[in-house]
Amino acid sequence: MAYLFVHFKEKITPDGEQVYFSVSKDGYNWEMLNSGEPIVSSKMSTGGCRDIEIARLKDDGFVIITTDECIANRYDENLNVNWQIVNRTGSHGFCMWKTDDLINFSEQSIINIGRDDFGCMWAPEIFYDETEDEYMIHWGSTVAQDDYSHMSIYYSVTKDFVTFSEPKLFFTKSAEVLDTHITKIDGMYHMFYKHAEHPGVNMHAVSEHLYGPYMHDEAFEKYMRSIEAYNCYEADTTYILPDGKWCLMLDFFGCPKPEMGYVPFVADKPGVAEFEMKKELFSFPYGFKHGKVIEITDAEYERLKNHYKNV
Repeated sequence: MAYLFVHFKEKITPDGEQVYFSVSKDGYNWEMLNSGEPIVSSKMSTGGCRDIEIARLKDDGFVIITTDECIANRYDENLNVNWQIVNRTGSHGFCMWKTDDLINFSEQSIINIGRDDFGCMWAPEIFYDETEDEYMIHWGSTVAQDDYSHMSIYYSVTKDFVTFSEPKLFFTKSAEVLDTHITKIDGMYHMFYKHAEHPGVNMHAVSEHLYGPYMHDEAFEKYMRSIEAYNCYEADTTYILPDGKWCLMLDFFGCPKPEMGYVPFVADKPGVAEFEMKKELFSFPYGFKHGKVIEITDAEYERLKNHYKNV
């Protein structure tokens, strides 16, 4: 067993907002692939892609979807971004590629599943629902009714990534919510997400059903509020380490751009969200930004290493 981390880079040029791969044999120590250059790049719509998501399909092969956005093209002369404008004028679709082997990719396409009243569509994630034999895509959007000032989580389902259902509201709160990550462990659904303010902190909730209701984890919130700069983490992704521990990665942005990237938190047992920050146990070749970790086979790991040799 090995791991693949798909992500983008925090840069001030569009080449950072593309699809990057890194791999690990132990889930702790990560190696860049392709000499740290993009694996695939967006050539359509905004010309950039953020919030990189990958899913292994039930019939083999993989699909990659991303936020269709290039923030580097929105910087002003001082490298600042007006996020209120982005909330109103973001893309209504997602970039998508399919691949059988993580080496040969389909032509890029844009999944146009947004509503006319959406201001943006951010951070898609895919969850395979075995009970319905379909894939749920969930993401964050603002809407015209709120003057694009409040982000909630919406979803669409598909069986083939060709035909998609009309988007529906998944959940919302009095404050903005974004960056949902859902995983299923021992029959329970675990949802991690960013609560934007009052407090601006990452949260965890559990349910016996994919579509809820979800029960808030007060202990997790209390721990997250105890760490320094707790409001500067987002983009949750989790995976189970080879030693049986549960790893939560949170993307830290409360620092200069060259220092931004994922920070690891580890819990002793999957499904028990008693995490502690463990930066000293992990190594990264550079800062990974908003992405996803999946398990891959040893054969897939060797094929990726051989094909994307670093030069």
